[in-house]
Amino acid sequence: MKMTGEAFQRLRWRCVRRGLLELDLLLGKFLDEEYSRLTDEQAAAFHQMTLLEDPELWDLVTKRTACGNPAWNELLDMLRKG
Repeated sequence: MKMTGEAFQRLRWRCVRRGLLELDLLLGKFLDEEYSRLTDEQAAAFHQMTLLEDPELWDLVTKRTACGNPAWNELLDMLRKG
């Protein structure tokens, strides 16, 4: 289920207040432009991805590390297009 209200604001904070500026920009833009179009399953997967530490998430986004999670792969492809 997609987050709303206070839960969405916490998600926004996690997206735009990271230690890596590139992730701040990428995740913030994705949240603003794509999040509302995600299915509930995709939204849940996105939430889980935002819980990763910056280096781990950045390695997935930049394909330095392979991702074995099909739901995350779909979101990572969407992030890369953004």
